[in-house]
Amino acid sequence: MSGIRVGGYLKKRKKLIDSALNLYLPKESEYPQVINKAMRYSVFPGGKRIRPILLLASCEACGGDAKEALPAACAIEIIHTYSLIHDDLPAMDNDDYRRGKLTSHKKFGEAIAVLTGDALLTYGIELLTYGDKPKLHLDAIKDVLNAIGTYGMIGGQVVDINRQREVDLPTLTYINAHKTGALIASSCKVGGIIAGASKRRLNALERYGEYIGFTFQIIDDILDKDGFALAFGIGGARREAVRLIEKAKEELDIFGKKSSALRGLADYILNRKK
Repeated sequence: MSGIRVGGYLKKRKKLIDSALNLYLPKESEYPQVINKAMRYSVFPGGKRIRPILLLASCEACGGDAKEALPAACAIEIIHTYSLIHDDLPAMDNDDYRRGKLTSHKKFGEAIAVLTGDALLTYGIELLTYGDKPKLHLDAIKDVLNAIGTYGMIGGQVVDINRQREVDLPTLTYINAHKTGALIASSCKVGGIIAGASKRRLNALERYGEYIGFTFQIIDDILDKDGFALAFGIGGARREAVRLIEKAKEELDIFGKKSSALRGLADYILNRKK
């Protein structure tokens, strides 16, 4: 899948996901309006929707129907948005802007921002129950909860908050794998779960997700001149990112031609500029 085709693929999938998010999220007119407005404010217009797109592509790589996986894809994006709201809070990173506009606590106040994150988290988990295959959806919920809890994203965030400017490699690796990589890996695996994939294929998707999730954070570090870029230099960090993407692609051999979208997305993550 070429760069041009990846661009078109991302655009079409983002449109599909945004339409579904607009349908699933509470309307601003519903009472209490302020929380519904705040939820939509943070979800839209959103970024590239990489995590839900990875979920849909993983589902299709396993022979599943992307439409069946759409509620889970939206759930992942909603849960990701919750994490961004809380990450931006004064007690955390204390950011004033996100994606070119005021962060939630700057727009609605700190209390509503906290509650907006809580609302998105709980609603995201509810969306993971949507569908007519209870066992598969329960497996998906378990995987996502593990990815965002103290053994995943929250654990990574805690270590990141307490770290010094320069940290040792094991600590940096832990932060990258948990704060960013865990939810990306879960997005891939959940796509396979919804498709009813075998354990072997689920393991391959999870490993693929771990590699590209780690790469995602390394590229962030290169762009921000932080983390791995500080520890190994831009060149060293870039070489590690290339190595990880190659390993990610090796995990896709089991899926044959159906993995073309996932391969293209891996290249996109490696070569992104923002």
